[in-house]
Amino acid sequence: MSDFLERLRAGADDRAARGLTRSLTTFDPSTVLDLAGNDYLGLRNHPRVIDAGIAALRAHGGGAGASRLVTGTLAIHEELESRLAGLVGAPSALVLSSGYAANLAVLTSLADADTLIVSDAHAHASLIDGARLSRGTVAVARHNDVEHVRELVTARSQARALIVVESIYSVFGDVAPLADLMTLAADTGSVLVVDEAHALGASGRGGRGLVADTRAAEALGGEPFPEQVVITGTLSKALGSQGGVVLGHPLVREHLVNTARPFIYDTGLAPAAAGAALGALDVIAEDPGLIDRLRDNAETLAGACQVAAPPGAVMSVPMAGPEAALAAVDAAQRHGIRIGCFRPPSTPDGSSRLRLTAHAHHTEEQLASAAAVLAEVFPA
Repeated sequence: MSDFLERLRAGADDRAARGLTRSLTTFDPSTVLDLAGNDYLGLRNHPRVIDAGIAALRAHGGGAGASRLVTGTLAIHEELESRLAGLVGAPSALVLSSGYAANLAVLTSLADADTLIVSDAHAHASLIDGARLSRGTVAVARHNDVEHVRELVTARSQARALIVVESIYSVFGDVAPLADLMTLAADTGSVLVVDEAHALGASGRGGRGLVADTRAAEALGGEPFPEQVVITGTLSKALGSQGGVVLGHPLVREHLVNTARPFIYDTGLAPAAAGAALGALDVIAEDPGLIDRLRDNAETLAGACQVAAPPGAVMSVPMAGPEAALAAVDAAQRHGIRIGCFRPPSTPDGSSRLRLTAHAHHTEEQLASAAAVLAEVFPA
């Protein structure tokens, strides 16, 4: 065996010895209750979403056909951008092929060699990668520690600063102190980048996310969208589709169109994905009770897992180690319940955790059955 493959095998052996081997698995949703996926509102298979995706496919074809800067910008892209901007109260939006690409685009284009990027310690991998790929200097702030962010930003030697957070964090499911961070960004001339992947469509009034809700709570709802805030998000979670979005001032959009390599050199968002996302926005607008049901279901599951009710759909259960976490996943699977498992190095605090997600379309009977299983998996 070549040195190249020997190195790969040694890595695989090391992961196996530490209980960290990942594998790709499939499951039958008709026989397994999904408490691991991110289809928070159950819209991925909603008839309106499917029909909208099919209609877009028939109207525009299987793909955009080119970069958005060549011939790949379609009318459905512009319609989706307008709808998403309206949802969160932003003046402009730009859709990309994934949420990952959206985060890479923002950080690599807004940061330069004279920029300090202050990234929360629990930031998603896409934000970490974007910061690494940028030309800026990266500093990691303690999780949700506004004063630490302030220290790092005010002590910087760089001319500019980006503060990078998630509104709802993907592992713990907790929220960022957005009001304080928005004030801090304005006071220090910084830009606040908020990844709303787990909030867009699933949290806030009408699914508008937590930035919009924070602005309303701070009596800023009638003010213009804050110039120092940039929102990123995904269409692949609550909206049940695929793709990413950046929302903010029109000059941010114009800058990304002209400088963001993950946008410039990528084929435009597939028409079917754009259509499906538009269909999901229609369903959310017509049935705002979806978000209430999601919150109620999350409270039920959190009680069964003996953790606090989450602000969104994501809840985290700490485990003694990777072996205990995997054993819990297997036990739930045997009872027809699919739950997620995060182990180092994927967890920001270095501990093993189970990650469960609530879904608005789960019935009371399904939740009661799941709660019984979870109570057995997580005994008091």
